[in-house]
Amino acid sequence: MASGKVLEETYQKWVQYKEDCIEMIENEPLLQGLFCNRTFDRYACWPDTPAGFMINISCPFYLPWYEKVSQGVVRQRCGSDGLWEREDSGQVWRDMTQCEEEKEVTSQEVGMFYTVGYSLSLFTLVTALIVLLSFRKLHCTRNYIHANLFLSLILRAVSVIVKDTMLERHWGREIMKQTDVREMLSHQVSLTTSQVMMQYCVLANHYWFFGEAIYLYSVLIASVFIDSNKYLPYICLGWGTPLLFVLPWVVMKLMNENKECWAVNENMNYWWIIRFPILFINFLIFMKILKVILSKLRANNQSGYPDYKLRLAKATLTLMPLFGIHEIIFIFATDEQTTGVLRFIKVFFTLFLNSFQGFLVAVLYCYANKEVCSFISDFTSFS
Repeated sequence: MASGKVLEETYQKWVQYKEDCIEMIENEPLLQGLFCNRTFDRYACWPDTPAGFMINISCPFYLPWYEKVSQGVVRQRCGSDGLWEREDSGQVWRDMTQCEEEKEVTSQEVGMFYTVGYSLSLFTLVTALIVLLSFRKLHCTRNYIHANLFLSLILRAVSVIVKDTMLERHWGREIMKQTDVREMLSHQVSLTTSQVMMQYCVLANHYWFFGEAIYLYSVLIASVFIDSNKYLPYICLGWGTPLLFVLPWVVMKLMNENKECWAVNENMNYWWIIRFPILFINFLIFMKILKVILSKLRANNQSGYPDYKLRLAKATLTLMPLFGIHEIIFIFATDEQTTGVLRFIKVFFTLFLNSFQGFLVAVLYCYANKEVCSFISDFTSFS
């Protein structure tokens, strides 16, 4: 997926390339005889070219992959009539094969993996949500919390896919094959909006994990929200609290960093506004719950040390993807600070867990839930 920083830099370099070209057009002396006029076709800068000649110029330096194609050239042919040759479609003929980016198999494989993960998660989450909401006997605070968590994961997946699709569609590699690179800016408002919505959905997802953690902790220890039959406080926590962090982030971005469609963080303090509080809180309550589980396993242990150690390990591995603890691993390794192999590992690791997280949650909270399975079994038998 294209990054906001690369896209913004590409446009700025294109502007510089265009200005240099205009300066050349205005100041270079004219050729003698019959020739094709100098021009800027919004892809490359073409000097005056004698009729009947093929002109080769270096690949434009604004291309994001310029370092890979710096030795390449783009070609146009000036016809014998002093006009640039055209294709059957009417477009000016241009050979830019040497300036195109080579396809990266690894990137395609990661993208396919990512798409499969989110598609599987969306299917299982939507089905699980329908199951929990369709049967009245499954309606209770616990399952309402599960349902909202499913919904937050669905919205997160959709918002991520929409944002990335918009970036790929409007600012991806194909934009360089179009006639006007300025089209890259025509969708900045919608892209910025999609970025804000994605951040809200991601944050709401984290706070619903927090709600799940609070409920689990209340079951293990005591009631945090006194009336267990009311889940309004959870609604406020899951859908309302994210606004307290997203809105200040939006204000700071508008005032101090209103560029690059907000897809990159130059000032990491703004990023910490929306991410650090909930990741830190989730990590603390995760450790607290593990401590409680450990104490209960020790108290109820009848088979010796290895048994409860194994059960604790299983509980830990189960809770980690549910509370998003895997994000703690790369919390300080942002896209702006990682390169090379570390960046690839981070992208692969986070995309795998984030894209399949919804599937894991749906399985653990619905498909593998004994209460749900028992009810569905009774329902199908009765039918």
